[in-house]
Amino acid sequence: MKKSMRIEIISIILLMTVQVVIAQDTVDLDVRKIVKHIDELYRSESSYAELEMEIVTPHWERTLKMKAWSRGMNKTFIRILAPAKDKDVATLRIENEMWNYLPKINKVIKVPPSMMMSSWMGSDFTNDDLVREFTWLDDYEFELIEPDSADEDLLYIQLIPKEDLPIVWGKVILAARRSDYIPVWEEYYDEKGKLMRVMNFLEIKTFDGKTIPSVMELIPQDKEGNKTIIRYLDIDFDLNIPDDTFNLRNLRSRR
Repeated sequence: MKKSMRIEIISIILLMTVQVVIAQDTVDLDVRKIVKHIDELYRSESSYAELEMEIVTPHWERTLKMKAWSRGMNKTFIRILAPAKDKDVATLRIENEMWNYLPKINKVIKVPPSMMMSSWMGSDFTNDDLVREFTWLDDYEFELIEPDSADEDLLYIQLIPKEDLPIVWGKVILAARRSDYIPVWEEYYDEKGKLMRVMNFLEIKTFDGKTIPSVMELIPQDKEGNKTIIRYLDIDFDLNIPDDTFNLRNLRSRR
C-alpha cells in the first residue's frame, strides 16, 4: 500500500473518531439540557400558582383548591384554600426538611425523611412529589434511550437514582416532545422493574410567557380506579417573593 494512501486512510479514521466523540458530547449535552428544563418547568427562579387537585377513588372523590409559592428548587410553600374542612392546612419545604401545619389541632409537625414517600392529603402524590426533595438533574443518572415502539416526535430518557439516596424508584422513563422538551408522560418502576405509576402531562397552555402542561394526571398501577389530577389555574414566574413566605411562622398565618 502506498504511503500516501495509508496516510489518507488514517486521516479518515481519525476524522470519524473525532466526529463520533463530538456527536456523543452533543447528545450528552442535550440530555442534560432536557432534564434541567423539565426540572425547572413549573418553578423558574420563583413562582406563584393557583391550582386544584382532584382525587378520584372507586368509593369517593374530592377536590382541593390551593395556592403555592416556590423559590428555585429548594423552597416550597403550599396553602389549602378549600374545602372548608382542609382550609389553611399548609406545607413548607426548605432544602431537605418539610413541615405540615394542621389548623384543627393548631400544630406544626415536621415530616421525617421516612415519610417523604407517603401520600400527601390522601392523594396519589407523595410528599416528595409536591415539594420535590430530589431532582432529576442532581439525584439521578440519565441517558437517552430508544424504546421498541418509539414515537419519532418524542425523546425518551431513562433516569436511575444515584447510589445511597433514599429513593424508592428503581428507574423512571420519561418521554418529552422533541420540538420543545415539554414532557408527555413519565413511567415509574420499582427496583424489580415493575411499573408502579404513570404520570401524564396534558392540556398545554401558556402562563406568564411560559408554555407548560396545565394538567398532571397521576395513575397508580396497583390501585385500580384511583387517580389524582392537578390543574394549574394560573401561574406567574420570577416574582419578588418575600423571604418570610418560607418560614415556620408563615405556616400558621392566614394570608
